[in-house]
Amino acid sequence: MANHNQTLVTEFVLEGFSEHPGLRLFLLGSFLSLYTVALTGNVVIIALVSFTKGLQSPMYFFLCNLASMDIICTSSVLPKVLVGLASAENTISFQGCMAQLFFLIWSLSSELLLLTVMAYDRYVAICFPLHYSSRMSPHLCVALAMAVWGICALNALVHTGLMTQLSFCGPRVITHFFCEIPPLLLLSCSPTHMNSIMTLLADAFYGCLNFLLTLLSYGCIVSSVLQMRSAEGRRKAFSTCSSHLIVVSVFYSSVFCSYISPASSYSPERNKVSGVLYSTLSPALNPLIYTLRNQEVRRALRRLLHFSRCQM
Repeated sequence: MANHNQTLVTEFVLEGFSEHPGLRLFLLGSFLSLYTVALTGNVVIIALVSFTKGLQSPMYFFLCNLASMDIICTSSVLPKVLVGLASAENTISFQGCMAQLFFLIWSLSSELLLLTVMAYDRYVAICFPLHYSSRMSPHLCVALAMAVWGICALNALVHTGLMTQLSFCGPRVITHFFCEIPPLLLLSCSPTHMNSIMTLLADAFYGCLNFLLTLLSYGCIVSSVLQMRSAEGRRKAFSTCSSHLIVVSVFYSSVFCSYISPASSYSPERNKVSGVLYSTLSPALNPLIYTLRNQEVRRALRRLLHFSRCQM
């Protein structure tokens, strides 16, 4: 008789996009392009914030952390996706699947928490401009970033640890293009009550609570901005928040579609689409959104490009 904690399946098969064989080359080119854009864009953001004196404010410090999370998120998923599209069969070992799950949960939950911190930063900057430097001190910013990374690493460790305690007896086909909690739970042949409870608690905290806190921050921001007498002041205030609002909207809509829904309503096709949004499209678009809509970042990028040309 098999031990309750024994894992009978040693590797999984990622279904990926095998149901659309005619789109393989198109998808391979698309994912490769998006991965290149995501890596390049986020590395550029980190470099600009790190080496530009004018970008040493809390907002850009958190943006640098967001870029790091995007790199971890997309790098935990896309290399395996590209291999799967380029080869006949896309298998992943049990250990590799658990590693992918850990880094994905870590980066996704960190990003959700950081978006809330960034919303609070904008709230303090717009509603309490005279006290901004004292309230958002460098020590507090570092402490907030460390708390985000630490809490979310613990969250990822808990979920991954619970997943390793399940037995997988077959079938072994994951109806997704990466290892994610909902399709893995459907493959388990042992009780998943604890996993479901912890997933529900994580959804409530990272999804619902953080989303409400973000809405609260922007509700206060809108109220404060509408009280400004200067039209130029209102325009500038909304401009500093618009990039963050776009990122929040894209990211939360895709995560809600994947996680904030009952297991009985799990849809492979829907989750693949939302998975592409938060693991591929969002990390690729975030640097473009923050660069194109932020004059300070654009100026720093132009100086960097001018410096690079002068060195050639």
